[in-house]
Amino acid sequence: MARVLFPNIAVYHQEWLDVSDGHQLYLEQSGNPNGIAVIYLHGGPGGGTSKNHRRYFDPDKYRIILFDQRGCGRSKPSPSLKNNTTKDLIDDLDLIRKHLDISHWLVAGGSWGTTLALLYGIEYPETVLGFILRGIFLGTSTEYDWLYSNNGAAGFFPEYHRDFVEQLPDISSKNVLHGYYDLLIGSNEIAAIAASKAWCLWELRLSTIEHHHIESHHIEDAHQALCMAKISAHYFINHCFIEENFILNNLATINEIPAIVLHGRYDMVCQLRYADKLVQAWASAQLQILPKAGHGGFETQTIDGFCKAADTMANFIAEKSSRE
Repeated sequence: MARVLFPNIAVYHQEWLDVSDGHQLYLEQSGNPNGIAVIYLHGGPGGGTSKNHRRYFDPDKYRIILFDQRGCGRSKPSPSLKNNTTKDLIDDLDLIRKHLDISHWLVAGGSWGTTLALLYGIEYPETVLGFILRGIFLGTSTEYDWLYSNNGAAGFFPEYHRDFVEQLPDISSKNVLHGYYDLLIGSNEIAAIAASKAWCLWELRLSTIEHHHIESHHIEDAHQALCMAKISAHYFINHCFIEENFILNNLATINEIPAIVLHGRYDMVCQLRYADKLVQAWASAQLQILPKAGHGGFETQTIDGFCKAADTMANFIAEKSSRE
């Protein structure tokens, strides 16, 4: 029987945590204060967290920690590119861990959240009990090219890609990614908002195989769209502030940490080949291919797979703890 999300639960603690460079992170906790600590890393970069992310985890078993990464969502200021790099996000994560007095935690995430989870694990492997990763993104140039050039996802969605590039005043002299970046950081606020909605619409249309006829009016939250587009473009033109193939080249650091990797076979945002490549090189990871899922975090098979993975990890961690 397919699993569904756990019921809505209330937050038992909410705060804005001061980090570096004037940033404040929105941080919340729910579930069991004495349960297994799990932190969920949202996508984007710049996507922001959702109350439904709490619902992947059994609230009786888990102390569920969600936060909005710096510069987006309910964090302050947002949207903000100031001192917003991958290293900053990794440092923020460990600051959260120390602030909450957590020695070890399960690290989970989706899409860009998998990138950040892996980079955090490589930097701080001694703090990680395990990983649950959905929709692998390794932060390589070939992955950006797939999304934003004419030679990748555009071949599957040509009409949507035309809508996407129509926002650019001059596509002939620069590539799509840099063209969007210029619009998003430019002084024309109206153009930036229109570009951010088009950016999010392109990704949303690619993200799910369960919902169709997605149009611009479905992008209702202008602030969220601007955070997502502006911060994503900032990271991608800077190659996610990491060396090419950094994650695969440093995988030995986390090779013995258990991981459950979930990936939709029809994911058109993050291709399955990268999840497969990751798991082939990672002895303690197992890949679960979701045969009727795309990239979205709340498709039927994705919910089923994630909730089961969370239960599997809870049992594994409890058994390991009892042996120790």
